[in-house]
Amino acid sequence: MLLKRLVKCPRCGGDSVYDLSNAYRPFCGERCKNIDLGAWSSESFRLPDQPPTDGSYDEPDLLPQ
Repeated sequence: MLLKRLVKCPRCGGDSVYDLSNAYRPFCGERCKNIDLGAWSSESFRLPDQPPTDGSYDEPDLLPQ
């Protein structure tokens, strides 16, 4: 018998089956997947934007004002 791997849903923290049978993996379901997608789309989640500190800008237009 093959055991299915359980992981925590990154959105709600509930159990989620991490297997090809779960089309929403690593999320537990469609709702959590859509909430997470919406957060990225509305830019609630962002990666920090830090300019290079070594002064190596290739384009003059990208220099900080």
